[in-house]
Amino acid sequence: MSADRPDNDFEFLSTLNPQQRQAVIHGRDPLLIVAGAGTGKTTTLAHRVAWQLASGVPPERILLLTFSRRAAAEMQRRVEAILQNMDPTDLPDPRLVQRASVRRIRGGTFHAVATQLLRRHGQLIGLYPDFTIMDRGDSEDLMNMARGKLDLPAAPKGKKNAKKRFPLKNTCLDIYSRCVNTQLKLELVLIKWYPWCLPHKELLIELFTAYSELKEQQRVLDFDDLLLFWCALLQDPDGQAAVQDHFDCVLVDEYQDTNILQANILKLLSPTGQGVTAVGDDAQSIYSFRAATVRNILDFPDDFPGTTVVPLEQNYRSTQGILNVTNAVISEATERHHKQLWSDRGEGLSPVLATCGDEESQSEFLVDHVLENRESGVALRDQAILFRSSYQSMSLEAALTRHGIPFRKFGGMRFLEAAHIKDVLAFLKLAENPFDAISGFRVLQLLPGVGQVKANVLLSQLSEAGGRFDVWQQFQPPAATKDYWKDFVSLMLRLAEPPQETVEDTGASPRTGAELHQIIGFYQPLLEIAHDSVRNRLEDLQQLELMAGRYGNRQEFLSEMTLDPPSSSQDTRLSASTDDDCLTLSTIHSAKGLEWDSVFVIHATEGNIPAEQSTNSPEDIEEERRLFYVALTRARNRLFITRPERYFFQNRQRRGGSTFSRMTRFLPSAIQQQCERRTHGEVFGDLPEDGGEFRGDTSAVRKNINRLWS
Repeated sequence: MSADRPDNDFEFLSTLNPQQRQAVIHGRDPLLIVAGAGTGKTTTLAHRVAWQLASGVPPERILLLTFSRRAAAEMQRRVEAILQNMDPTDLPDPRLVQRASVRRIRGGTFHAVATQLLRRHGQLIGLYPDFTIMDRGDSEDLMNMARGKLDLPAAPKGKKNAKKRFPLKNTCLDIYSRCVNTQLKLELVLIKWYPWCLPHKELLIELFTAYSELKEQQRVLDFDDLLLFWCALLQDPDGQAAVQDHFDCVLVDEYQDTNILQANILKLLSPTGQGVTAVGDDAQSIYSFRAATVRNILDFPDDFPGTTVVPLEQNYRSTQGILNVTNAVISEATERHHKQLWSDRGEGLSPVLATCGDEESQSEFLVDHVLENRESGVALRDQAILFRSSYQSMSLEAALTRHGIPFRKFGGMRFLEAAHIKDVLAFLKLAENPFDAISGFRVLQLLPGVGQVKANVLLSQLSEAGGRFDVWQQFQPPAATKDYWKDFVSLMLRLAEPPQETVEDTGASPRTGAELHQIIGFYQPLLEIAHDSVRNRLEDLQQLELMAGRYGNRQEFLSEMTLDPPSSSQDTRLSASTDDDCLTLSTIHSAKGLEWDSVFVIHATEGNIPAEQSTNSPEDIEEERRLFYVALTRARNRLFITRPERYFFQNRQRRGGSTFSRMTRFLPSAIQQQCERRTHGEVFGDLPEDGGEFRGDTSAVRKNINRLWS
């Protein structure tokens, strides 16, 4: 580094605006960057990492916590680009311009980093380093196994009311996870979120204890355990010293989406806040259903005294006309970090607020304007239609299909939730951890003639033999299993062989891909017996095999597939096509972090935005306001908000009816006046804004008529 130049005068800082620059060159005291939508959050964070490296912080001493593997990879890519454009003589280590140096930064999701640290230091708190990680489905199955072992009744003792039936496995897991991630006692969680389950409190205590014991016996961790055990490691004196010794700087992206447990981890990593940078936007905190809490970002300055708060307010995405509306919407929030987004892109076109006669009219309006935008040069891929809940697009999907408009809808089953994918991965999981009973049951029961009883016997033998698969060579299989058994045991023995060294120059290992190839070869006849659409499923498995070859080892592959799974088989392709011109349909939650030229936000009515089930508390309503704000801020140039005036329904007597809707409370008259008002279809006119549902009342007219004979 040049001795005659201060380390905050690097050339790469010249591209930043004043607020971004202030955040980037901030020292070691705790820093909160309140990054409004479209204000260059990722740019700022990447430049801060580059500045820390250029100022002498070794890359391996930096921890970057993100909410997806892709986000961490994108951040590293940007840091590499910044450093490669620098003069190596300006850096404390000229090797920083090399990609390998930047890749020494420890980056990833909370759960991924927890996995890495627990494999390395978990023995300090008694954790086997060869633990396997359960996905959501596996966790539900293990919860069900615990329930079966306890022989829990369908209803509380002495009661036959079906409504008092013990909650299902997915509900039990939801309750357990909510307790862990909010760090609240079971009774408080039940009262607030699951009041119908309160009669089962004592049985749930037994169930959760049994579930934890099964995880201990099988050497498996669920998602929540990864955070719990990381916390426990940091609370252990030796563990805290070992982990804290790794890092000088900790940067957390999307801090508004963290839960109580994650905030506790950050405090344990740096109790004084030295070296801590948190980036986020309280106005985009929309994941309370995952136990995220907006309190973490609101209370950050209290948690870390001496915090500097830097708001980023220059928006690079939207026109000022759109920002005027979004600023007005979020200004109604009861509590927030203040910021006022502005843009130098000009006023642009005013957002359009359209009242449509009904859902069919709304679909017509959307089709017309999507096609109109396309004719004016806005490709379908640059347009998105956003909604609060997935079912709200059903009528629209039919209209798009009739008009031949291709679309992709964000949501639905994730790639790794498909049965054939879970089957194949279960072989790898069992080979990695022979004590993993859930994977063992899944694999064994794929074999004809092996049911739950035989599978249980075989897994007991495996456990008693210390996880050695050769014990199964003594098993006398039934006739239906005989043709498969020898090849199956041989496969498991090969999979259990000690791993070879990885290929250092690429970080990839051909072993994992080769193992999947062997598994698929054995599994294909079973697939043809158990499932339909065999050809499509085999194509998925081939993509999974290709993906496996890009990981350093089997353990890393399984961890990544569980913690950050692809959403579809398309996500696994090495060179996915980007030529398809498709319209995007998406829930607002799935659209967070994305942007389009033109955005349509539909069903902007009370009961939909905010959702009826999310109006039970002021906190719920505030989150719905933030969700609406997120939807509006996805638009670059054109924003359309639509409201069907009437909804048609059919009652139990099969008589059709209709109900009038009311404009969402998040668009009062003052904000509506900043929009261009339009109507489409047969519209009767807006209802008075007096709150509540419409109540017909013609008493004043009747009273006047009554004067004729009174």
